[in-house]
Amino acid sequence: MAGMRFDLVKCHGSGNDFPLIDARASTLGDAAWAAVARALADRAGPVGGDGLLLLTDGDADRAFGMRMFNSDGSESETCLNGLRCVARAGFAATGTQTATALLKTSDAVVVRDADIAAGVYTVREIAGPASLDVAAWPMAVGADLVVDAPIAGLPTSRAFTAVAMPNPHLVTFVDAIDEAELVRVGEACEAAPDWLPNRANVSFVELRGRDLFVRTFERGVGLTDSCGSAMAASTYAACLTGRIAYDTQTTVFNKGGLVRAQASAAAMVTLSGNATFEWSGSVEVDLATATASDVVVTRRYEDERAAWSKLVANL
Repeated sequence: MAGMRFDLVKCHGSGNDFPLIDARASTLGDAAWAAVARALADRAGPVGGDGLLLLTDGDADRAFGMRMFNSDGSESETCLNGLRCVARAGFAATGTQTATALLKTSDAVVVRDADIAAGVYTVREIAGPASLDVAAWPMAVGADLVVDAPIAGLPTSRAFTAVAMPNPHLVTFVDAIDEAELVRVGEACEAAPDWLPNRANVSFVELRGRDLFVRTFERGVGLTDSCGSAMAASTYAACLTGRIAYDTQTTVFNKGGLVRAQASAAAMVTLSGNATFEWSGSVEVDLATATASDVVVTRRYEDERAAWSKLVANL
């Protein structure tokens, strides 16, 4: 298969895994990057992942930037698990340990943080402010905001809180997560009904003391083991609805791992979590067919993989 060869790093934040490409010198357009995302984030393909991360140039005020394409080729406003990985690559590229990163519609502060466990490279990110303005999504439900209230267009009577981080999230707190119900609600949003044309991420959240366990149906991806912006939205929603106090550190768990989190009354959310590199190498991508082949691995980060596995095993 003839195509373009890309150097990449396979990485993950809290189990949310991605191929990451340094695209600062690239001239590829959006359609081409969407094809690369479909090729590399295909679970049946040779790389796999929840999406594609790009390290991009910043501007006068931001040291570097990030773009994130979902596995279906659509572009997300942000991805906070992915941002930590891009920040790590950006730190290495720019020689800094703290920066403001340029995102699609916003920015976020990223800082090299103390490791959350031995050998686990950790980044702290400050994102927000979270927005409750559902008209901006748009979500046409006859209200300007949705806080702990049912939404008529969904196949459930559960109460949701609608938060943009800045990508749209619907968060509901449950006694126990019913994955079948979560998928039904997620698929209803994924169908892009007239009242929710740009879709939304859906999270079912268990409150475990002062901690949270989050399960997410991610827009453009489906049921995922981890979604960083969903963990941020869930943290803010928990504080907004009085389940957790503002400015209180909580641990947010998911099937992929964990992050430390806290939210402020000013709607800023801080996450601190891993940015783990698994391997680096290159891959051939046929843009016409959005398929990948001929993966060459040049380095494996076995120590990092082992450190993360040890942390997760001890949860």
